[in-house]
Amino acid sequence: MPKNNSLESTLTRAWLRRGPLACALWPLSQLFRAVSSLRASLYRAGILKAGRLPVPVVVVGNIFIGGTGKTPLTIWLAQALREAGFRPGVISRGHGADGEAPRAVTPDSSTLDVGDEPVLIARRAGVPVFVGRKRVEAGRALLAAHPEVDLVLTDDGLQHYALARDVEVLLFDGRGAGNGWLLPAGPLREAPSRRRDVTVVNAPEISPRLAASVGGTPFRMQLVGDSAERLADPRQSRPLASFAGQRLLAAAGIGNPGRFFSLLRGAGLDFAELPLPDHYDFRENPFAGVDADVILITEKDAVKCGQLENLKDDPRLWVVPVTARIDAALAELIVEKCRGRSPV
Repeated sequence: MPKNNSLESTLTRAWLRRGPLACALWPLSQLFRAVSSLRASLYRAGILKAGRLPVPVVVVGNIFIGGTGKTPLTIWLAQALREAGFRPGVISRGHGADGEAPRAVTPDSSTLDVGDEPVLIARRAGVPVFVGRKRVEAGRALLAAHPEVDLVLTDDGLQHYALARDVEVLLFDGRGAGNGWLLPAGPLREAPSRRRDVTVVNAPEISPRLAASVGGTPFRMQLVGDSAERLADPRQSRPLASFAGQRLLAAAGIGNPGRFFSLLRGAGLDFAELPLPDHYDFRENPFAGVDADVILITEKDAVKCGQLENLKDDPRLWVVPVTARIDAALAELIVEKCRGRSPV
């Protein structure tokens, strides 16, 4: 079975405290801070030019390296903004996607062509989705193909300053800001004090310590899921609790696999864990030879497994859909900010 890279695992543990390894890397983090701060300052000063789209742009991103739940939040926002009267579209870099040119994403697009998360967004959000290495070009291509779109959501891209934005949504999970240091001494791409319009924390609860770590007045996001669908036939659905007593394996190729495992444990399940690298491509089958009655996987992983001949019909694979649960006031705040935007 594939394992997470040992160096990555060592750094991940070091990034949660200011131990010897983090302290040894601290001088390098100061160099990283200087370079990233200079780049951001050049865009703020207009020396480096940011492209602006003719509609409001809402960026959903994080400063903690890896996954914090951006895709479920983007899906929730797309649906909430549509209910508020907007006609949103989504753009994304498309992690691992082939090519640079902007292109449309459909629910049936190949993950090799457009990446896994954009396909999941296209399936769940029900809005137009485009990917492209340069997000300004992706946004313009989206608007050209869908002139009805009057708001663009960008999945990730908080540090992609080449795209001008009207609202920044900064997302953390229960790890907060880790040890509070920038790469490589800590897990952060930018300082926790960076400006943002909205702070969201993906966690069952927000303690005072966690709130202080992330800054701002955060909204709480919780990912919920209580059922699973068979990958080979999504019409077959079962409550998660019904899997109790079977030989279970839970696998997750996401930025924070522990979050998926915690959700399953919350449903009362006992299982073996298989954390996979984020965006794992499944070209090497990690389930070959696994002695399990049921293998529970994430939606993000299911997008790729469902397109592979050696996995799509495996009767052991069950997909656990999750939905973001957030205070509706978050969408109301973003709507207010977007409607107050000055026209180009």
